[in-house]
Amino acid sequence: MNKEEIEKVKAVVRNVPDFPEPGIQFKDLTTLFKNPAALGIVRQAMVDLYRDKGVTKVVGIEARGFIGGAILAADLDAGFVPLRKPGKLPAETIKKSYAKEYGTDTIEIHRDAITPDDVVVLHDDLLATGGTMMAAYELVKAMNPKKIYLNFICGLTALHGRDVFPKDVEVTTLFDFD
Repeated sequence: MNKEEIEKVKAVVRNVPDFPEPGIQFKDLTTLFKNPAALGIVRQAMVDLYRDKGVTKVVGIEARGFIGGAILAADLDAGFVPLRKPGKLPAETIKKSYAKEYGTDTIEIHRDAITPDDVVVLHDDLLATGGTMMAAYELVKAMNPKKIYLNFICGLTALHGRDVFPKDVEVTTLFDFD
């Protein structure tokens, strides 16, 4: 994405004050998803990042990670794997509990979703503190894929979410907010 495209995409992201609690300035990417031009820019930028990396699976984190993750998987001719809240997946799962900005949560993935032959992109819409993605990374890493990439549409640099990930893991945001 060039500077003009980044500014165009950032301009359509809605800021919601005091959500989900007072003092939080929530970045709402649903306004980006409903804007065809912005969504197209984001789609192309994600595909360009991973086109030549041999990706076989894209894991999308519930719920907004399903949107970009499924788009990316389709464009890369890769499989899509949903990472969900407990009790939503029908077959045998593995799970991980983690701390997040507003308490604790748990995520699950099908036990047979990832194989040692897979190259995986873990995708979510926004990098805040990194807690959810770190839990997702640990779940997928336990399945021993060849490679794991971490991808976000945007990040909140002031929360230092990148700092929670191992230094040898490629973490990409298409753009950031201070």
